[in-house]
Amino acid sequence: MRRSLAGVALAVTSMVALSFLIPLAALVMSLVKEQSITAAEQRAAALAPVLTLTTDPSALRESAASLDATEHVVVHLPDAPALGSSRAPAALLERAQRGRESISQEIPDGWICLQPVVLPGDRVAVIENFVPEQDLTRGVKASWAVMLLLAVGLIGGSVLVADRLGAKVVRSSKRLAHASHALGQGDLEARVDPMGPKELRDAGIAFNAMAHRMTELLAVERELVADLSHRLRTPLTALHLASERMAGSPESARVEAAVCALETELQAIITAARTPLAVGPMGQGMLGTEAGGTEAGKGRGKGHLDTSAVPSGPRCEAADVVRRRTAFWAVLAEQQSRPCSVEVTQEPAPVGLSDDDVAAVVDALIGNVFRHTPSGTPFDVRVARTALAVELVVEDAGPGIPEPDRALSRGSSTGSSGLGLDIARRAAAVTGGSMHIARGPRGGARITVVFGLATPLPTGRGPRTSRRRTGWPRGR
Repeated sequence: MRRSLAGVALAVTSMVALSFLIPLAALVMSLVKEQSITAAEQRAAALAPVLTLTTDPSALRESAASLDATEHVVVHLPDAPALGSSRAPAALLERAQRGRESISQEIPDGWICLQPVVLPGDRVAVIENFVPEQDLTRGVKASWAVMLLLAVGLIGGSVLVADRLGAKVVRSSKRLAHASHALGQGDLEARVDPMGPKELRDAGIAFNAMAHRMTELLAVERELVADLSHRLRTPLTALHLASERMAGSPESARVEAAVCALETELQAIITAARTPLAVGPMGQGMLGTEAGGTEAGKGRGKGHLDTSAVPSGPRCEAADVVRRRTAFWAVLAEQQSRPCSVEVTQEPAPVGLSDDDVAAVVDALIGNVFRHTPSGTPFDVRVARTALAVELVVEDAGPGIPEPDRALSRGSSTGSSGLGLDIARRAAAVTGGSMHIARGPRGGARITVVFGLATPLPTGRGPRTSRRRTGWPRGR
């Protein structure tokens, strides 16, 4: 913007300066020329009274010597040679003598002035005054140089003033842009100091009000989530009492374990909602990569990895989290007779997410298998480590996902909210990775989530890979 304002000031001031300089330069040249010609005519007229009194060459030379530029003054007497070196063309000289006409005319070397003087006896003498060409433009270049310097100073001053004014506008605009970017990245404390022109000050005040209102709304929303989650503790208490009454039965242990796990998850939700407002890695992914996440589901394969997007923050071992969560789902898989193979790398697999975030991704993907495929449908879970990424693959033998693009949009798929796949997509995007939906060899859905590799955590384990098959029954 500063360059644009300086350019506009330069263009406008230059046009104004040129519109004055060009006519003024022509006027200066015309005035200098006119003054030189007028002075020549005056010198010729001053010598005319002397001719009417005497035609003595000595007296005429003495009179001419008192005039300026005497070397260019020539007197043409009717019956004597010219007094001086004449430059007048013969035709003009004859015209002045016979026609008794005063002539002032431009000639190739300058300007000539011829003044006829009638002598006694009806004789005509002619006074010639020649003005050289350099005298016609004397001082013009110096005047032009002064005017040019003044114009350059005027243009430079206007550009400097425009640049200073533009700097204030640009500085306030940049501060507003930086604050907006920080707020978009999750810095809820981002504010701007209103400055600059009135319009930008009003924009800064409006931005601060918007950010303050956004913080208030987020706080209210989090309180609402915490309150709603807390209300679920009442039915959980009832489930606890029911499991105690079932003590001794084969199902009581499973029910108690499920209730404890649910209570643990509920407590985690309440704790997260009660913490001070802050946007973690998953929130940054939602705020900063909303558009990019859709692209990930549309065209980015598992080989694509944007390592520049990996933020600094929490770290966890993805392989360990996957082992724990697949063990949790083993109970339900056994009840539904779902065969499953689990292959987890033994190499360090650190990703830039917390344990809870990775667990949410695993639960969302495996939970989709249980919700959208019939009982007895097998599925596979694999975790592989590459040079720059950690790949989580969940594949089933169900009907598959007919429209992968729509599956990433919340609420667009029939019978599904799309929230689970959206959680996985956002988690991958936060680490600089991607998610890809395809049809696997089993005929069902094959979902590949690529996490960007984070700084390895010290484990002391060697790079080994193990493959194990669960003992879950193949059928009933």
